[in-house]
Amino acid sequence: MAGLLALSRTIDRMNEFIGRWISWLILLAILVSAANAVIRKMFDISSNAWLELQWYLFGAAFMLAAAYTLKQNDHIRIDIVYGMFSRRVQHWIDLLGHVFFLMPFVTLMVIYFVPYVSLSFRSGEMSNNSGGLIIWPAKAILLVGFFLLALQGISEIIKKIAIMRGDMDDPNPFISAHEQAELEAKVLAEKAKALAKEARP
Repeated sequence: MAGLLALSRTIDRMNEFIGRWISWLILLAILVSAANAVIRKMFDISSNAWLELQWYLFGAAFMLAAAYTLKQNDHIRIDIVYGMFSRRVQHWIDLLGHVFFLMPFVTLMVIYFVPYVSLSFRSGEMSNNSGGLIIWPAKAILLVGFFLLALQGISEIIKKIAIMRGDMDDPNPFISAHEQAELEAKVLAEKAKALAKEARP
């Protein structure tokens, strides 16, 4: 298990580095959008290349940060239902979800996108829009994004198994609704006791 956890930590560090740096692409996309709007209004000059560059940058930020989002446990989940269960049940839900839903999907996407990107690269595929950009980098971003997500899925599976075996602490403790209610009831009971003591003559 130690070797698998070392692999998991390596994947985590890589995706965290990529996720943190790729966030700057959002700012760059905003600047490109603003510059394009200003130039179009002031000089009546525009280009499809600028418009396509905006969605290239946004798409890259979205796809390349997906693995980092999973690593940070910030992915979309139905917490109303998820929070009703104990933490051990939640770990089982996460593990089975990663194994039977996430991994088959991202594996299929990687397999599908390899020839898709390769064909686009070899043909020098260009945008259908006048003055548009080449297409294969956008398709390559999709491939890399799903590949990073697949790696992070492997890391999450390793961590879930390690946590359930007691080989590591839970990096993302999630308090269930029942546990939260118990904690709140305990705090209220302690406050009531304190007030009762203060009220005694």
